[in-house]
Amino acid sequence: MTKNTYTVPKGHYGEITGPIVLIGFGSIGKGTLPLLERHFKFDKNRLVVIDPSEKDRELLDQRGIRLIKQALTHDNYEAVLKPLLRDGKGGTGFCVNLSVDVSSLDVMTLCRSLDAHYIDTVVEPWAGFYFDTKMSNDARTNYALRETLLEEKRNSPGGITAVSCCGANPGMVSWFVKQALLNLAKDLAIPHETPKTREEWGRLMQKVGVKGIHIAERDTQRSKHAKPANNFVNTWSVEGFISEGMQPAELGWGTHEKWMPETGRRHEAGCQAAIYLQQPGANTKVRSWCPTPGAQYGRLVTHNESISIADYFTVGTGNNVEYRPTCHYAYHPCNDAVLSLEEMFGRAGERQPEHHILDENEVIDGIDELGVLLYGHGKNAYWYGSQLSIEETRAIAPYQNATGLQVSSAVIAGMAWALENPKAGIVEADEMDFAACLKWQTPYLGPVKGYYTDWTPLEGRPGLFPEDIDKSDPWQFRNILVR
Repeated sequence: MTKNTYTVPKGHYGEITGPIVLIGFGSIGKGTLPLLERHFKFDKNRLVVIDPSEKDRELLDQRGIRLIKQALTHDNYEAVLKPLLRDGKGGTGFCVNLSVDVSSLDVMTLCRSLDAHYIDTVVEPWAGFYFDTKMSNDARTNYALRETLLEEKRNSPGGITAVSCCGANPGMVSWFVKQALLNLAKDLAIPHETPKTREEWGRLMQKVGVKGIHIAERDTQRSKHAKPANNFVNTWSVEGFISEGMQPAELGWGTHEKWMPETGRRHEAGCQAAIYLQQPGANTKVRSWCPTPGAQYGRLVTHNESISIADYFTVGTGNNVEYRPTCHYAYHPCNDAVLSLEEMFGRAGERQPEHHILDENEVIDGIDELGVLLYGHGKNAYWYGSQLSIEETRAIAPYQNATGLQVSSAVIAGMAWALENPKAGIVEADEMDFAACLKWQTPYLGPVKGYYTDWTPLEGRPGLFPEDIDKSDPWQFRNILVR
């Protein structure tokens, strides 16, 4: 792609009248900070960053922003956060949680008790959860983590707004699904109005005939340096990717599915919108499609949106629902990350002793093509999403690559929505005003386009070898899962 000629996105997204606590100053925290400064009015003297590392302290010192070099734990988080969010100077505070190994639910609950806004990008547990060998696999799922959030929402309805899981994915992709669905309905000449309720959205997706959704992503960003051995290289948090990659593969389970893999398991309680596989998501491959590469292998890494989207668009309740789409991540990370995964799983999941995140100065070219593939309808399949390049990223925002900017811009959009809807209670991205959020975020996403494709997971199959496939319906998970 050629270098863009965009001007730096501007615009006032709201005022934060109280203190701001930014938990985590890794790749996403660093990228979020300049967008926060660009779009919100706030008192810089009341902004505090908490992180156990001070490797990027210079960025904060240049701005006169205070850094608390400390890891938050179950034993200290209340003592650390309370005086920061209630600093005695009035106003409504905002906690931006972009950390790992810090319980999202505990911090969210504390913030709401202090009448402070809250946002995160994942339902994160305390350290040790992802690799606890004493826990069953179903207890280690994102389904289980999300159910704790839903329980808190039921037990504590309303109140100050706390936004859960609002990054690129989960987050932005839920907004893409709604826009893509409206585009599909229009192109299929299906009479409709923009839905106003969750039930109306589910009915529209059912009417359009969508069988399922892939969160289909291809990261083509390349480093100027070859990946060294014994080093996990990625374009975003290595700790985050390994943690979720070692969780069981999970997917929202649609009503059109006729077959479940032998490793598939249902949950005994909860919303019943998803299943999990008795195998790590980052080592589970699926067939998918993105505009630039076309057909590709993706990794079925567990993500909150795989469950929340399937749940949101469900028509009916309980185990015998009338309609639900299948939904899951189909992620092809950058090539260095693919090599890193092969190296790690070749050692039975033993993590490399070193890890590295590619910054904007190391990436020589490439895009992060992240969108939603709605399939099984009258036009076969439709991909809609962001095709953000590293060149465009450098031109409009500092301290991040294309992957990071898709996340940090979603955080900013979620914060703007929270300020405009201050008493919405606990919400997921699926429940927010998608059009408003995309209005705030789109200036940072590069080309946002839709593409139709005739590709199906049965294309070219079977080839030289026999396969266990379902020819009656190309969009069965039986045909998508690589076995």
